[in-house]
Amino acid sequence: MNETRPRAGVTALGAYAPSKVVTNFDLEKIMDTSDEWITTRTGIKRRHVAADEEFTSDLAFRAVENLVARHGDDALTGVDMVIVATNTPDALFPATAALVQEKFRLRAGAFDLLAACPGWLYAVGIGKSLVESGQCKRVLAIGAEALTKIVDWNDRATAVLFGDGGGAAIVEAVPEPYGVKGVVLGADGAGADHLHKRSVGACLPSGARLSDSLYMNGREVYKFAVRVMNTATLEAVEKAGLTVDDISLFVPHQANLRIIEAARERLSLPKERVVVTVDEYGNNSTASIPLALANALDAGRIAVGDNLLLVSFGAGLTWASAVLTWGPA
Repeated sequence: MNETRPRAGVTALGAYAPSKVVTNFDLEKIMDTSDEWITTRTGIKRRHVAADEEFTSDLAFRAVENLVARHGDDALTGVDMVIVATNTPDALFPATAALVQEKFRLRAGAFDLLAACPGWLYAVGIGKSLVESGQCKRVLAIGAEALTKIVDWNDRATAVLFGDGGGAAIVEAVPEPYGVKGVVLGADGAGADHLHKRSVGACLPSGARLSDSLYMNGREVYKFAVRVMNTATLEAVEKAGLTVDDISLFVPHQANLRIIEAARERLSLPKERVVVTVDEYGNNSTASIPLALANALDAGRIAVGDNLLLVSFGAGLTWASAVLTWGPA
């Protein structure tokens, strides 16, 4: 007997940003920079920073708590897999996902996923596969970062860019025409030396020395980002069987306003169909897109049936994109 394969979608969303805010004017006091320099090059005005005693697990907890607050006490019922995408886990092991599983008393498997900034989209894509294959009923996909704990606050090229935060989503079966469509996951390890942070290794296989704090070759990452934001988005739209004209809202990784603008122009999208939160949050890596989605939802910019185009890029070099038809209500 042939059974209809379920389609997975995002049915619940939560997000959290720490209460502590560091503005560009605050940074002027501790490094050789200015609000004008940061704003014109990145579009960032503020970033939310985790407290000294606040770590990635705490940010993940708060994002899940916000999901429950938005969607009710039963929002986590039936979750049988927890995926936490992060570059800044509390520890190499145990997995931050296991800490989430314990915190919310879930009868679920749990693992961390490291794919740099596209990690949350990777988690959603894997969650989609787990649900559609029948392996899982409900997947809790989280992106959480405490990036300000690994930047060099004397390096204005990187310290001004990053903020902390968390986002969480439930991935489960949804009826047509809703769901996650046209997922694209990609990587090019040839660019590994452009963006890195040392863990246990001293250097990459290429011989490039790994940095003790976050290192980024801004020029090369910028060129890569502009290129892949265009190719990955168009590939996802094509896989979904749609055109760019069918896209209701473009939700890109919030790394740099100039990169977002370049992608918007290449896609010929009007500004009102693009979500921009980089001015408020900076680059939250894996938490970037769920935070932007929550912001758009709260602003009434997303309606049931809308086609959302999501895309991200990061270290690896990695990228991910997907088309998500929002709903059901």
